[in-house]
Amino acid sequence: MSLLQGNAAEDKACKYLVEQGLTLRCRNYRTRYGELDLVMQDQNTVVCVEVKYRKRNQYGNAIEFVTAKKLQRIQAAFEFYLLDNNLNSTTTPLRIDVVAIDGNHLQWLKNIG
Repeated sequence: MSLLQGNAAEDKACKYLVEQGLTLRCRNYRTRYGELDLVMQDQNTVVCVEVKYRKRNQYGNAIEFVTAKKLQRIQAAFEFYLLDNNLNSTTTPLRIDVVAIDGNHLQWLKNIG
């Protein structure tokens, strides 16, 4: 996937989530553990959002590319984000979501991790 396609998918996901009432906190947050696509605020909950896009599903749907290993890296990067922003993971409500985009079909999966 090209950088342009990835950015377009993240734009689409972010726009959708904002329409659902979430607020963007950060985009493309990079750590040594990996990158967080979107960090959103859902009322009092900080939400890490992994965006997966597949133009065609001949090799699998977008959601299938969020593996256990990928989820571990997301969790590690999310912990680093929380520390970097002075948020305590034991007292701050947290959630990891996935926005899977297959062609034009968008699916929002909440609390996957």
